[in-house]
Amino acid sequence: MRFLLLVTIGTVLLRAAAPGPEDPDVLRARLAIERLAALVEAGAIPRVQLEQAEDALGDAQDMAVLRRTMYGQDITEEQADEMVAAAQRRFDRRQKQLDRARGLVDSGIAAKNDLGPLEEQVDFARKEHELAVSRANLNHELVEMARAEQLRQSRPSEGSGGAPVPVRYDGAGIFTPAQFSQVSAAFEHRFSKPLPVSAMGETAVHRAMGFDHRGRVDVAVNPDQPEGLWLRQYLEARRIPYFAFWQAAPGKATGAHIHIGPESTRLSAVAD
Repeated sequence: MRFLLLVTIGTVLLRAAAPGPEDPDVLRARLAIERLAALVEAGAIPRVQLEQAEDALGDAQDMAVLRRTMYGQDITEEQADEMVAAAQRRFDRRQKQLDRARGLVDSGIAAKNDLGPLEEQVDFARKEHELAVSRANLNHELVEMARAEQLRQSRPSEGSGGAPVPVRYDGAGIFTPAQFSQVSAAFEHRFSKPLPVSAMGETAVHRAMGFDHRGRVDVAVNPDQPEGLWLRQYLEARRIPYFAFWQAAPGKATGAHIHIGPESTRLSAVAD
């Protein structure tokens, strides 16, 4: 049920208008503030209306951030942090509105049934924030995986922090889309769940770290766990190259994964 609720949030956000040079909702909110500021200055309306418009502008700006990041397959660590912060601010605003309305109800100024829609908005914003945190955590795992590969290239003969040295299997030296389809189907047949792919080809994280990850796939499994052991055996039986990384960090993202395909090359080397 929780997963379905998170997916529902995603559907709503995806249906929202895509941002252009300036997000339409942000532009409308800016224009509203300009009009209201003039009216407040003239004493025609109370300042509280301007404050509400400023909240609407902040909300529109945060929604624009979520549209760009929440469901993108290609975000950086900084964008992931921005995404979580934007979702947190949206939740905080709705909680503030609900708290204010409850105060009015307690004072007898508003009816109790006025709280229903606001409570729903708070619940929606809470789940939106949970989805952002989950997306950011997945992105952090990807960063740790990319760092494990970076460390292997800089110190190929050493482990780190007591972690096992990465295992390299060159096989036939190639990895094709057809082979990936076979691996994916075999894994799902064996474990009754999809192959947990964390990075398919090039990503913003790999580019930021200077790696050309095209034609490679990272799978978020521990090489020593049943799924990892099975996957390594499957790849070796078909001479598909891979690297197995442990790179465990207790209490943090593990970085443990299996990189399928040849070793990622440096972008500078590719450019040369």
